[in-house]
Amino acid sequence: MKQYVFIVIFTAAVTLAMAWTVWRLSLKYKLYPGIRERDVHKTPTPRLGGVAMFIGVVAAFAVSSQHPYFAIFWERPEPVYAILVATFLIVVIGVADDLWDLDWMIKLGVQFLAAGIIAWFGKLQILSIPIGGLVIVSPWQSFILTVLSIVVVMNAVNFIDGLDGLVAGVCLIANGVFFAYSYMLVRDTGASTYFNLASFIAAVLIGACIGFLPLNWSPARLFMGDSGALMLGLLMACSAIAITGQLEPSLLNPDEFGRSQLLGAFIPILLPVVVVLLPLLDFGLAVVRRMSKGKSPFSPDRKHLHHRMLDMGHSDRDATLIFYAWTAIVGLAVLLMYIGTQDDWAGGYLFGVAFGVVGVAACLVITFLPSRRRVPAPRPVLEDAR
Repeated sequence: MKQYVFIVIFTAAVTLAMAWTVWRLSLKYKLYPGIRERDVHKTPTPRLGGVAMFIGVVAAFAVSSQHPYFAIFWERPEPVYAILVATFLIVVIGVADDLWDLDWMIKLGVQFLAAGIIAWFGKLQILSIPIGGLVIVSPWQSFILTVLSIVVVMNAVNFIDGLDGLVAGVCLIANGVFFAYSYMLVRDTGASTYFNLASFIAAVLIGACIGFLPLNWSPARLFMGDSGALMLGLLMACSAIAITGQLEPSLLNPDEFGRSQLLGAFIPILLPVVVVLLPLLDFGLAVVRRMSKGKSPFSPDRKHLHHRMLDMGHSDRDATLIFYAWTAIVGLAVLLMYIGTQDDWAGGYLFGVAFGVVGVAACLVITFLPSRRRVPAPRPVLEDAR
């Protein structure tokens, strides 16, 4: 565990230093776009924070290649190299979009290319899906499912990038929960070492988000832009696939694995989805909303979940904190249910369920409480509406 803590601290330090550097250089050389028609913020703000986060991520991978504890996933380096190449492509296209506002078809094409590199050259794929038992998909089904999953998660994370500190904080919490889950899952499946690619990526993302938040918290001096949000989504998808998409079938068999609840067989794939539930929900609603009006699913509007919360009367910071609460409650509830199905903890599973029910009820109250007040006129959001 000390090695993972070191990776978090190291990534956070590099990201923070680079974020400050990128911010200063962006202001000095005016590396930020002008105000666009669809933008709601009034002051041009640098959007190259994703570059700083990318440098932090690459630095962490470079350190891990020289660290004996992480040698296990460098023994077969193809997935690591594929992830880094794909991440580089995403950051490049994200920076180009942040500066020049590219056509959405170009961005989507590069996203599919990046996901294809990971699935084809990196051989990092979803190999099985639990449906009652475990269904092993064919190679082509595995490839297509992997690519689509990565692209969807990338865009889901990018779609909620609309308030200061929102994406960085949500991803920090989500990866914290996922790190705990992946660490325990490796322990429960009897692996010879706790060091694995999935937990490492989660730790790196925790550090990157911690390092970026000081400059992104309201009022933000630096935005992560598409480069940062898409990168976070891509790496989170890779982390989930690396741990849950490649488990041996026998390890998730409820009879052989010792689970007392049927849901226990589904949690290993349910939890990675749950930690990005809000981004996925917002993404799904946006796609349905826009396509029902005959528009592109990537056409910008001001009807995302965070926009609706502002219109209900929440302040920018309150809306962000409520998103944090939803992410933490739902993620921790499923994590507790997983723990309850593994350990000899009487009532542990039910405790997770009760925690989730009470937490969701509290979040609902906090979310809808401002509706009793006078709803103010829509206010500026500190990032662009996607």
